[in-house]
Amino acid sequence: MLPEKTATREEVIPDIADRKRSEIGEDFARLQRELKETKKSMLVIVDGWESSGKGTVLKDLTRELDPKYYEVSVFESPSADDKSHPYLYRFFMKAPYEGQISFFDRSFYHDILDDADLEGDKLAHLIEDVRFVEQALADDDTLIIKLFLHQTREEMMENILELEADPYQQARLDEKDYRQFMHYNKYYDHFTKVLEQTNDTKTPWDILFIDGRKNTSRKALTICVQRLELFLAADTTRDEPHLPALTDDVLPLSQVDLTTSISDEEYDERLEDLQKRAGDLMYQVYLENKAVIVAYEGTDAAGKGGNIERLTRHIDPRAFDVATVSSPTKHELAHHYLWRFYRDFPILGRMTIFDRSWYGRVLVERIEELTPSYRWKEAYREINQMEHNLVHEGYLILKYLIIINKEEQLERFEDRAEDPDKQHKLTDEDWRNHKRFDVYKEAMDEMVVYTSTEEAPWKVVSGMSKKYARIVVLEDFIKCVSEYLEKE
Repeated sequence: MLPEKTATREEVIPDIADRKRSEIGEDFARLQRELKETKKSMLVIVDGWESSGKGTVLKDLTRELDPKYYEVSVFESPSADDKSHPYLYRFFMKAPYEGQISFFDRSFYHDILDDADLEGDKLAHLIEDVRFVEQALADDDTLIIKLFLHQTREEMMENILELEADPYQQARLDEKDYRQFMHYNKYYDHFTKVLEQTNDTKTPWDILFIDGRKNTSRKALTICVQRLELFLAADTTRDEPHLPALTDDVLPLSQVDLTTSISDEEYDERLEDLQKRAGDLMYQVYLENKAVIVAYEGTDAAGKGGNIERLTRHIDPRAFDVATVSSPTKHELAHHYLWRFYRDFPILGRMTIFDRSWYGRVLVERIEELTPSYRWKEAYREINQMEHNLVHEGYLILKYLIIINKEEQLERFEDRAEDPDKQHKLTDEDWRNHKRFDVYKEAMDEMVVYTSTEEAPWKVVSGMSKKYARIVVLEDFIKCVSEYLEKE
């Protein structure tokens, strides 16, 4: 992937060499204005050897652009705060939104490239993370350009000496420059391995080993202009992914016994003890610096809110947050749909409960036709990969689907309509969704089948008896968190 160690720098073709960088930059700025009026976006990753001139390339890439519609993010080693979030959190937070260009100085490749001793499962997992975020963004109509600045060991020595001699530039040197120089061959092999494993068709690497820094910038600008021009003209719709058809014998909602219930006496006898145990376990989660994510989905009026209230009754309110997921704002819609969930995932030592969740992609957005069918069908894969990455990082994910039948839903809606204290819970959308009850049931069946994994299985619970559902969830929560805390 990298040029041979004895290779000489590439000469750019005259058509590029004869142009001023500002001229190519103005072409880039024109395309930026076109991009701003679309639902597409662009991510440019500038990476490479230390002291190879990444800063110069970034300056030339952005010089002619409108600063209101681009952002440059620098990713060094993660801070203590970064480490308390999921690994991909800080990258998702800085990913471009519709009409915007983001430039990443290093990016999610920093941790991978910086550690030349990475190998085996740890390296494979980090590359898996990178593949996930790149594919997720690319599938969401983001053009990703990855530039890697290469240099020989002799050139690296010259660059370091030049920086050392300049009192204004010395601060740009740190131990990474010297470490890469001292172990050049080791890093060369490591970089080659990582670049080869992440050189995908949709997100290829462009290795910049160009004669002269100005020509390096000309080449980088030309790559951005040519790719963006093609991207803006392209139809990015895709064929729908193939999903295996479901048969009646595997429909999970139909297999739930909706007649189960619990007596008031047994409920009162068991509830508080279970709640206290849940509170004690969350204190242990805090002490062990672990994290829990709970996602609630289900039939409208199935009792999710009351279930959450009983689950958290004896949990320290400083230990958890409840994220109530409603219709996304205009700002949220401009981002990848997982953006707002990464924003709300808990830091270590805490729990976030989602009242509705990222599964809205394959429920509401599907049924209301808010998302093209190929995108919500792709979401099954995206969601499974996201949850896999979170579990691999040490998070516990619990998913509860609380369901009732159509007749019970209608009765609860009518009760709400007559109760002044509950009328605020009832909307025109609820009545409309009631007419689509069977459609939602079909979507939930598919959701459970396609996204119930060994790492993050769905727990489907009858909500016909609200008290029964509360006890079932509390018991499952206690069981799962206890097992989670027992793991190394």
